[in-house]
Parts: sequence; C-alpha cells; structure tokens
Amino acid sequence: MPRLEPGTVAPAFTLLDQDEHPVSSADLRGRKTILFFYPAAMTPGCAKQACDFRDSAAALADAGYAVYGISRDEPAKLRQFRERDALPYPLLSDPDHAVHDAYGAWGDKMNYGKVIQGVIRSTFVLDEDGRIDQALYNVRATGHVARLRRILGIG
Repeated sequence: MPRLEPGTVAPAFTLLDQDEHPVSSADLRGRKTILFFYPAAMTPGCAKQACDFRDSAAALADAGYAVYGISRDEPAKLRQFRERDALPYPLLSDPDHAVHDAYGAWGDKMNYGKVIQGVIRSTFVLDEDGRIDQALYNVRATGHVARLRRILGIG
C-alpha cells in the first residue's frame, strides 16, 4: 500500500462517528487535525494510546488541533469505548477499512512471527487546507502521543 507524504492532499472520506453521525473530511477543513488509526477499541494497547490522546486533549486543542480516532469497530463499540475511557474526541468507524487503505494504514504486518493483513497503527496530521503535514506509520501505542507533541512543538 502506498504511503502518504507531507504536502499531499489527504484522501477524502465520510465515516460514521460513535453516535452514528456522519463526519466528512470536508468538515475538517479550516482546522488542523490529527487522525490516528488504531487496531481495535477497548484492547489494552489501543486504550493506552486513546487515553494518551485524552490526557493531551487540552494541550492539543490549545495548539489548534482537533483529534479523531479511526478503527474498524462499529459505532456501538466505539460509543462504549469512548464512554468507558472518557475520551473527549470523536471515534470514527471504518468497518470495510477503505479509509485505512486510502491512508496506507492497512496492509502486511508481523504478528507473532507471521505476516498478516491488518491495521498499521498510524497517525496523520492535516493542515487547515486538508494537506498531510505529518504521516507517521508503525507507531507504538505507548509513548507515541508524547513523541507527536515534540514533533508539533507542543510542550
């Protein structure tokens, strides 16, 4: 799967959020946005990453960033995850992984020594015009948000 590069226009999408409301990439224009792709709601690593974004939500918002999490989970499971972990940002459902594909966040990966197809944990920072500012692939669940804040110059 091709990887996105800084400066390219982010792929367009419309996905349902945890409350089954459509969210379109066109809605994100005019604001800096962080999209993070994670494998599965309510799993330990994904909860750690989501909670790290939660704990940095105020600093990211103060710096002008909106945050959205994207997984293959259905909206009902996303709603449960958001409520359980008090996540203050929307979670988007991409059950057929079409948006994952468009962003290069789906493909071959190693799992216990075997090559499988699955979610490549990735984060994208979009500028106000909907262009890729940062494309970070194969990120770790732990420590990623702190690294992202350093990259973005957010203390």
